[in-house]
Amino acid sequence: MTQWLSSQRGAPSTGDDELRMIPRWSMALAIVLFAGIQYIFHGVMPHHKHEMIPLRLIMGYTWGALFASYALLLGYVSRDVKRRGMSAGLWMLVCVVLPGGIGAVVYFMLRQPILSRCPNCSTEIADSYHFCPQCQFQMAPVCGVCHRGVRITDVYCTQCGHDVAEDNAPARLRAYSD
Repeated sequence: MTQWLSSQRGAPSTGDDELRMIPRWSMALAIVLFAGIQYIFHGVMPHHKHEMIPLRLIMGYTWGALFASYALLLGYVSRDVKRRGMSAGLWMLVCVVLPGGIGAVVYFMLRQPILSRCPNCSTEIADSYHFCPQCQFQMAPVCGVCHRGVRITDVYCTQCGHDVAEDNAPARLRAYSD
């Protein structure tokens, strides 16, 4: 939730915010799956040969970590899909049905950008937009000549060399002034 709120304010996301998006049910499922795999490898499977114990330990931990990671991935996708305004049911079905994590790879390749709201008219727009398509509210600084995006700290446009200070950008988009 904090990631969603910080993305709505325009703040950059950090890795900790992304990890906080994993729901508790997914963490609990990951623990149960890991413990279940350990039970299968060490309790259910016969262990007559003691020289196979190192292999049994390695396989148990590997398969347990794999299934636990997949549960955490499904939890992350379930929250991320809502944050991006996409169909949660469809993407969860794709991630569960396609084998070996292929569904999650497809999701990460096709997911929509995070939407933010225009402060002027509250229209949902992509973070990459420089102007609101509904009210023409300037969301990010642009060069007055070539109309390409510039950073708020740039004095000159990196594409055409125009003096950005001459563009009379709104005060909220100016970081430094002479």
